Amino acid sequence: MDTIDLRSDTVTHPTSAMRAAMAAAAVGDDVYDEDPTVHALQDYAAELLGKEAALFFPTATMSNLTAVLTHCGRGDEVILSHKAHIFEYEQGGASALGGVVYRTLPVNFDGTLDLQAIEAAIRPDDVHFTRTRLVCLENTVNGCGGTPITAEYTDAVGELVRKHGLKLHLDGARLFNAAAALNVSPERLVRAADSVQLCLSKGLCAPLGALLVGSKEFITQARRVRKVLGGGMRQAGVIAAAGLLALQQMRQRLIEDHYTAQLLAEGLAEIEGVRVEPVHIRTNMVFFHLPAGVDSDAFVAELKARNVILRGRSPFRLVTHYYITPERVRYALSAMREVLARLRVAA
Repeated sequence: MDTIDLRSDTVTHPTSAMRAAMAAAAVGDDVYDEDPTVHALQDYAAELLGKEAALFFPTATMSNLTAVLTHCGRGDEVILSHKAHIFEYEQGGASALGGVVYRTLPVNFDGTLDLQAIEAAIRPDDVHFTRTRLVCLENTVNGCGGTPITAEYTDAVGELVRKHGLKLHLDGARLFNAAAALNVSPERLVRAADSVQLCLSKGLCAPLGALLVGSKEFITQARRVRKVLGGGMRQAGVIAAAGLLALQQMRQRLIEDHYTAQLLAEGLAEIEGVRVEPVHIRTNMVFFHLPAGVDSDAFVAELKARNVILRGRSPFRLVTHYYITPERVRYALSAMREVLARLRVAA
């Protein structure tokens, strides 16, 4: 059995079609805005989400950072979840590099923020306070088990921010998983957002890359921010070609990853002492707790010896993707049952 890597959907490799497209890509200097393949990717993404323009980035972290720095000036404040990827896993970049203040709110189990809490967190126009400029949402919500956020909720937040003259940014690193889970178009999910980040290198299998999508004016300003962050690339069509195929061909199959995640969750739930969260798997993430007394490090090490790769400690996050088939799920579950039986005896 080949290695079964459940650490993240970022471990996916580009498909053979992507490799061929990369080798054949027409290129130009994208800093001069002359790369035709980058143009094709950006135009496709903008049309797909119903926005005016898009901008290609090497990473999703840089795309999110650029969005916040474009919307906000030094001393301005952004409201977001205390579990938001932008807050938890991006080094506080907007604060470190742009002097932007984060104001976090508790997130509900379904990944939403209370509308009343958002409104209460908006600063009054007073010289003592920072100026609230931006609200950030995430879809799907990594910190809540990969939960998808509905278009209706995003619409409600959008209406609220417009009422107060703010902007709404959506971290859509796994937006297409949300669209598949909710059976709605990606355009509908982001209609209320002023800017959207899309990651191409997770379940979509591109080797790297992300996009920032919004109005023409916003993207023009974002291009300047991207440049100062070091995100200007030259013959970037070589990687944009894979991203274009990712958007054109890989979105439609993400529901298969949700199915394998459900198989994985159901199998884990049948193992004595294992607790799966959330109980109802919505997308491609499964979180589970080991039985009491079982050592996390030993569990990970013994699974690795059986070619099943996990990361971290209990509770573990498992993420399914293009290379996790039902057959591989069954093998991983068999290995986990065997390892847990051994470790229980040892304990």
